Amino acid sequence: MKVYVIDDDRSIRTSLKEILEDEDFVVEQFATGKSAVKALEKERPALILLDLWLGKEDGLEVLDEIRRMYPALPVLMISGHGTIEQAVAATKKGAVDFLEKPLSIQSILDKIHAVLHVEPNVAKKKEVQLDFDEIIGDSEQILRVKQAIAQAARTNARVFIFGENGTGKELVARAIFRNSSRSDKPFVDLNCAAIPAELIESELFGHEKGAFTGAADRRIGKFEQADEGTLFLDEICDMAMTMQAKVLRVLEEQRFQRVGGNESISVDVRVIAATNIDPQQAIRDGRFREDLYYRLNVIPINMPALRERMGDIPLLLDHFLRQAVKANGLPAKVFTPGAIDLLARYEWPGNVRELKNVVERLAILSEGEQIDVNQVADSLFRPDQDDQFPGLDLRSARRDFEKKYIMQALKQFEKNISRTARFLGMERTHLHRKLKTLKINLDEL
Repeated sequence: MKVYVIDDDRSIRTSLKEILEDEDFVVEQFATGKSAVKALEKERPALILLDLWLGKEDGLEVLDEIRRMYPALPVLMISGHGTIEQAVAATKKGAVDFLEKPLSIQSILDKIHAVLHVEPNVAKKKEVQLDFDEIIGDSEQILRVKQAIAQAARTNARVFIFGENGTGKELVARAIFRNSSRSDKPFVDLNCAAIPAELIESELFGHEKGAFTGAADRRIGKFEQADEGTLFLDEICDMAMTMQAKVLRVLEEQRFQRVGGNESISVDVRVIAATNIDPQQAIRDGRFREDLYYRLNVIPINMPALRERMGDIPLLLDHFLRQAVKANGLPAKVFTPGAIDLLARYEWPGNVRELKNVVERLAILSEGEQIDVNQVADSLFRPDQDDQFPGLDLRSARRDFEKKYIMQALKQFEKNISRTARFLGMERTHLHRKLKTLKINLDEL
């Protein structure tokens, strides 16, 4: 079956072509409605995917022309600027459905299969071994992330990753890269927040010799380094608005000039962007371009905070402990059940990055084969945090936390000292001393 894709964004056209060809559709791409209508004079495809905004053309007018030529031809409208009114207008004019960018690959396929009454190509969906080595967890949230990575890796579409600091956005970008058709090409990354505004243009596009004071030699920028590969732009919402406009132009034209140069350089680069803030709020605040957002946000991936997937903590602990032991040449170590339970109750404001650092510190500083609840508490409530929380008595805070935690464990094991001590990873005599020190009365529990 033949499908027409009509969209002024080349990356969208290319991505949809790859997705649909993987389902054994024959795909024709058109950047304008005019060229598509001309092709329709010679043949009738099974389906048309039509963008609502086609540069200077109005997608609704193109829809009218298509309906005039083929009244029964199904048309799916696509737009990143859709409103309810436009959706109603499109369906009134005969569109079978209205899809908003960012596009969900699965929803597109579901709609197409439903419209055409065809089954998904199961033969094409053979189990493929994907590399998720650094994406640890089996929670529902992480399984959704892995599914999104798998979908993104099948295409060359742009990806926008959202998540707090420390959640693993770069790991997601690298996983997409490793599993993509560009995996044997360069992966180039740039933290937009770490580069001064006056230097970022040179970082991205390079410069010619003598372009400015100190430019003693020609420099190749990140876009050029990533040619045929993937460019990861981290914290892109922190980029200056003037630079956002230049990046947008490169995404649209796939060409640029080095600073101080006249040569137009063409590149084939897949861009993956990430941010730790709400881009919609940044748009409202005038800090981020809406048109750049829509160009980047073809496939969105939300990386959850660690507190939203606490069930993954035991797997993460095991993974990071093995890493730390191997990297530092240490003997094998394990966390006691009580230590794991305590770590699983902590809120982790620094997310996975903080957890990894704590595990490595515990692996290095702990003695023996087991890491127990006391060592974990010492690590989470460190004296060196004093400067960060002026006026807070951390010793008292730690003592209060430890008392409540041990009391909860005692209740859990019905005041059985042996079972509670085993859970906490300490000797019975040590637990008895703790009860006395913390003034815990078993009769009052």
